[in-house]
Amino acid sequence: QVQLVESGGGLVQAGASLRLSCTAAGVHFHSYAVSWFRQAAGKEREFVSGVDWTGDSRLYADSVKGRFSISRDNNRQTVSLDMNNLRPEDTAVYTCAVHRQSGVASRYTNEYSWYWGQGTQVTVSS
Repeated sequence: QVQLVESGGGLVQAGASLRLSCTAAGVHFHSYAVSWFRQAAGKEREFVSGVDWTGDSRLYADSVKGRFSISRDNNRQTVSLDMNNLRPEDTAVYTCAVHRQSGVASRYTNEYSWYWGQGTQVTVSS
């Protein structure tokens, strides 16, 4: 059974930083792409950042480019998302996802292409 556990969310002020982590079990983590998505209250889920199986190829949503950085440690089966200069509009539930089939970094939110974590809340106050 695949398990993805996110941690690191919280309540911070605008301009602060947070590091989210996602640890995987029950999946050949090192073979597959991992992405972070977020969903704000009343909005659709959106792509935030993704990394390929090697950790060398990274994707970012325009809204977070230059502020967020994704990395992975395949030995620890962990992906991290460093979030800097947080803004109130970054407030959302952040969820990590491991692709079911591909090692190529992806921004597509197709529900059935991914194994999903439970999510962690990030709240940024102004």
